[in-house]
Amino acid sequence: MNVMKFGGTSVGSPERMKSVAQLITRSGEPTFVVLSAMSGTTNSLVEISNYLYKKNPEGANEVINNLETKYMDHVEKLYQDDGYKKKTRDFLRDRFSYMRSFTKGIFTSFEEKIIVSQGEIMSTNMVNNYLQEQGIKSVLVDALSFMRTNKNSEPDLPYIKEHLHEVMEKNPGYQIYITQGFICRNAYGEVDNLLRGGSDYTASLIGAVLPADEIQIWTDIDGMHNNDPRFVDHTAAVHQLNFEEAAELAYFGAKILHPTCVQPAKYAGIPVRLKNTMEPDAEGTIINNELGRGTIKAVAAKDNITAIKIKSSRMLLATGFLRKVFEIFESYQTPIDMITTSEVGVSMSIDNNAHLNEIVDELKKYGTVTVDADMCIICVVGDLDWHNVGFETIATDAMKNIPVRMVSYGGSNYNISFLIKEEDKKRALQSLSDTLFK
Repeated sequence: MNVMKFGGTSVGSPERMKSVAQLITRSGEPTFVVLSAMSGTTNSLVEISNYLYKKNPEGANEVINNLETKYMDHVEKLYQDDGYKKKTRDFLRDRFSYMRSFTKGIFTSFEEKIIVSQGEIMSTNMVNNYLQEQGIKSVLVDALSFMRTNKNSEPDLPYIKEHLHEVMEKNPGYQIYITQGFICRNAYGEVDNLLRGGSDYTASLIGAVLPADEIQIWTDIDGMHNNDPRFVDHTAAVHQLNFEEAAELAYFGAKILHPTCVQPAKYAGIPVRLKNTMEPDAEGTIINNELGRGTIKAVAAKDNITAIKIKSSRMLLATGFLRKVFEIFESYQTPIDMITTSEVGVSMSIDNNAHLNEIVDELKKYGTVTVDADMCIICVVGDLDWHNVGFETIATDAMKNIPVRMVSYGGSNYNISFLIKEEDKKRALQSLSDTLFK
């Protein structure tokens, strides 16, 4: 059994839903499908919540009414059979009435999560009804019945495995199993959501516990590209990445995938394939545990980086200096991206400036502090083990005309990173592409 996940764009209209139905049924094999909310829906649900936080039920009701009208129009275009039209309308009316009930009482983050979850609940119901209208043996599986996080807000894998297997045993013989991405219950039984990776995370967790033969993430992009097509000419989809390479690329700017969402698949040894709904026959990118030796796979960039340098003679031959520095960042819950050191100084980069002034003030206790804003991390990913003599030289040679503030190499076997000014980003990405992927 394969797991197939489709994002909001892929189910963003009746026509798109019909295309998804064709994709998930064309193999004829049992398939587990994870769906996001229709594109634009989650934004509307967040807007409704914002009105309710501000005690403005009129504003909330207006957005609810507009959204309901949009969905009812979709029903007319999606179904042919009057019975299925009525069945879906009745379900949707019930959902929108439920949303309106929140305009009359106290509104907290608990109620907000319930409202935001409605997008996935509605999209899965619509697609399941459409499949049944087409004579496909499909069943809707409620994600809230098996998807749960623990007290640390991390997926409760034993619980998920036990309850998903119970669901599958109760519903044998179906061709299509459909569930909601993103939403879950927390350790206290309340409606919640997966904090990182959303629907991709749901698909990876389901694939890991089934276990699936393959997890397919369907988007409107034909896999991970070897560079950013928004800034670089003639990019191409990468055929294969291992999980570590994919995580590096995702962390450093490849928005197609969240770095944590493939971890369950990685540990279960299940390949993840990135596919394009607009070009379903394109090969896409396969992510697995195989390492392609002697190759550089891709380049990514991460914006809005700030570099902080602290210089101090007290660091020379001192013990505990770095610990004191890192404790400052920890106290303000600010992660560090890159770090380089010398005998008398240390440079770090961060992507969260919320507590920058406080951090700088405290660092001044230990030395002279310099801050460089509007920076960018360029990340080169591939088989960059130090035994591959000369690989780092290829990357640095491509950067020879770009002012480089920091270089990070050796912390990972899959990555060499350069910190540069944002204004040099496009030029750096193009130069790397021209040098590495001729």
